[in-house]
Amino acid sequence: APWGCLNCTLSQGSDSGLSPKKSNAKEEGKKETVFLRKKITLVRAIALTIGTVIGSGIFIAPKGVLQNSGNVGLSLVVWLACGVLSLFGALSYADLGTSITKSGGHYIYLLETLGPLPAFLRLWAEFVMIRPANIAVVSLAFGRYLIEPLFAPCHAPALAVKLVTTTGISLIIALNCWSVSWSANIQTVLAVLKMVTIGLIIVPGMMALAEGKTTNFQNAFDTSSLALDKLPLAFYSGMFAYGGWFYVNFVTEEIINPERNIPLSVIVSLLIVTLGYLLINVSYYAVLTAEEVLASEAVAVSFVDRAFKSISSAIPILVALSCFGSLNGGIFAAARMLFAASREGQWPPLFSMIHRRRNTPFPALLLMLPLIFLMVLIGDLYGLLNFYSFSRWLFIGLVTLGLMIHRYRHPEIPRPFKVPLFIPLVFTIICFFIVGMSLYSDPVNTGIGCAITLTGLPVYYLVVQKSRIPMITIVPSDLKKEEIHRFRL
Repeated sequence: APWGCLNCTLSQGSDSGLSPKKSNAKEEGKKETVFLRKKITLVRAIALTIGTVIGSGIFIAPKGVLQNSGNVGLSLVVWLACGVLSLFGALSYADLGTSITKSGGHYIYLLETLGPLPAFLRLWAEFVMIRPANIAVVSLAFGRYLIEPLFAPCHAPALAVKLVTTTGISLIIALNCWSVSWSANIQTVLAVLKMVTIGLIIVPGMMALAEGKTTNFQNAFDTSSLALDKLPLAFYSGMFAYGGWFYVNFVTEEIINPERNIPLSVIVSLLIVTLGYLLINVSYYAVLTAEEVLASEAVAVSFVDRAFKSISSAIPILVALSCFGSLNGGIFAAARMLFAASREGQWPPLFSMIHRRRNTPFPALLLMLPLIFLMVLIGDLYGLLNFYSFSRWLFIGLVTLGLMIHRYRHPEIPRPFKVPLFIPLVFTIICFFIVGMSLYSDPVNTGIGCAITLTGLPVYYLVVQKSRIPMITIVPSDLKKEEIHRFRL
């Protein structure tokens, strides 16, 4: 059979993670234990982070940030603040990733720090709402940028966009089922293409500024359109564009030398991304007015049409490839959370199965498809963004809260990378503030997101917790101590 269940233990020495062992099963001779291989080098970890962070966000989020911040100046402040906030979160996750050396990201950290109920609710929200909606947002941007030029100057039909979108998603799922190495190598190539795309936007914008085109920055902090109650939604759009800094923690067991490579990869990646995002937004506003940004369905295409028309046909394809890379990284990492949850007994064991020849979590990857297609049919990018952001940032805040509690309860645990408590404290407070304010700013979408998250409670108490109650062993009273031990075994 091509399937094998992960059946190995965490090593107790300095090389934390999965230890491949030989099975002693006598069926058909000795068989090697099936496990996820360590194939993620530092370069691949950086490519995974950059390639996942830089996706559709920087090409669709500027409109959402500007719309909810109220002016150009404050929107740039939001972009910088989101970069700093993401770095704080990434450093906190790097602390967790080097001390809790299991794959699974948010889920496994909540399980180890706050217990099984918050972990299951995060898992439930992830696969019922957060992951399908997130992938739908990015994939719809992929579909729109890929075929929009074919219908210019009109907008592409919604049905055509969704057909292209579902085709792209299916291709990525198939790729991740086929090979980890192929997925990682394609991610590296697409990360390089993303940097080229960013350069093609930054250079014309900087040239325009050098020529003295600063009109759009005059009265940048005009307060006439400022709406502070909408500011959390601006952060949602900005943080969506930075989303992905945590994905390297989903594949901890597959990273070579995680104690060094996890912190280094997130620091390098987020410094590059933050600088790039600021320069891209400055370039947008050097060429386009605020009104033109708000009116555009594809800001990068509108920018290139105005600033660099000779390459306008190439930019949509490059942006679509950027979205493809973000989808590939997100799906690659998210399957590992489901895989880890099955291994911990909070999800059906089928989803901890690995393809024996491909060494990929085949069932976990396929499970995501139906709900992703459903979210694509809904098709409202900004509604989907607010819909899932509530639960995403609530649980991310809980993870960093759990880090502080874990550090207090278990000071004896070795921490190869230890951040000052100030960093997770600030990050946690801001996450909870944004989540609380979003309930006021957009009560419908965030309320629906909250309600869907809470539907996991009956599932947990009726199914998961019941299945995890240990069996009662009745031991005869006349057995000796060593016989009792053998009896229980």
